[in-house]
Amino acid sequence: MNTVTAAANRLTQSSKDVWLISAGHGLTHWYTATFYILLPLIGKEFGLSYTEIGLIMTVQHLAGAISNIPGGMIVDMIGKKGYLMATSLFWVGFPYALMSLTHSFWMLLICVTLVGIGNNLWHPAAIPTLAYRYPERRGLVLSFHGMGGNVGEAIAPFVIGLLLGWFSWRTVVVINVIPGLAMSALILLLLGAFSMNKSKDELAINAGAGAQGVKQYLRDYAGLLKNRSLMLIAGSSGMRTMTQAGLLTFLPVYLAYELNYSPFAVGVCLTVLQIAGFIAAPVGGHLSDKLGRKQVIMSSMLLSGAMIVGMALAGKSMWFVVFVALVGFFLYAMRAVLQAWAVESVPKNLAGAGVGLQFGFTSLGAAISPAIFGMIADNFDIYKAFYFLAGIIVLANMLVLFMPAEHAKPAAS
Repeated sequence: MNTVTAAANRLTQSSKDVWLISAGHGLTHWYTATFYILLPLIGKEFGLSYTEIGLIMTVQHLAGAISNIPGGMIVDMIGKKGYLMATSLFWVGFPYALMSLTHSFWMLLICVTLVGIGNNLWHPAAIPTLAYRYPERRGLVLSFHGMGGNVGEAIAPFVIGLLLGWFSWRTVVVINVIPGLAMSALILLLLGAFSMNKSKDELAINAGAGAQGVKQYLRDYAGLLKNRSLMLIAGSSGMRTMTQAGLLTFLPVYLAYELNYSPFAVGVCLTVLQIAGFIAAPVGGHLSDKLGRKQVIMSSMLLSGAMIVGMALAGKSMWFVVFVALVGFFLYAMRAVLQAWAVESVPKNLAGAGVGLQFGFTSLGAAISPAIFGMIADNFDIYKAFYFLAGIIVLANMLVLFMPAEHAKPAAS
């Protein structure tokens, strides 16, 4: 931990942009975490089954999966990443305000579709930029970006749980637009079109279509589909996110329906999950820079699966919350590592497209998981659905085994 702290201190002195972008990332996850807290309330008001609750998140993530691929291409071609990040924040926040006006299941699905599209403009813009500005500390820097997401997901359940004690969920979603608008304006003001001092690598990835013809770019993009390393990383990322999405969708529902927790207590449990992830992110990122991506990923995936089994076995005891924290630690330790690994597997001029393709897989995984989880919970019980999540993370680990040996350690920049 001392080496992680020292690296963080050096980063603080030279990279204010890392913290601003990470804070913006936190807001994109803030809105997602807010919706997980609202889902049990919305489900009761609309009389939804587990399957229908799962379908809501499936639609949101499916919209993200479809939009990620063109989103990554747009980032590479336009290159004005500050504008794109600000647009993403606004696009994510505003549809939640529209939810306050919905009174039908189908209108709700339209709103979450809009959220899914906007949320996935962020990563292809932010991740390659940070990765190439700090090539020697790629895993660590992206872990700080991931920590921003963990902070958003940790604070949001606590704050929203408090607000729900005073206001209805419809009022809360309107109030919740304010932080996203404020951060969007801050990014526009401080980053603009990304006018900070640029490294050679960042200039390369910002060049976009100006440095290459569109036809050539599309030919190069098609080559990504034949990139074995990227496809294995993307597939593994998708399965990891299947586990995460199923857990985040139904953990609040389980706590509210099965354990009769209040919205505030549900928020506290989700905060515990995210705090554990916050602690794990820099540890995983730093270790992957030093020891290699593959070792960190495989260890984290195996332990995540074991902790989910422990969580299901703990049932309604207090050990359940302990296992939730451990799941959060190991599940989130690998997120930034997978992102760094994907960036290293593609040419610089296709960095946005590579990340977009990776997040297309993760969004597809996130789309599939809640629906399957809901059907298992309806037809059997919710505990068997948790075992399903544990099995998925083990399968994800098996894909990592097939990664070429030369990618076990970060590529030299």
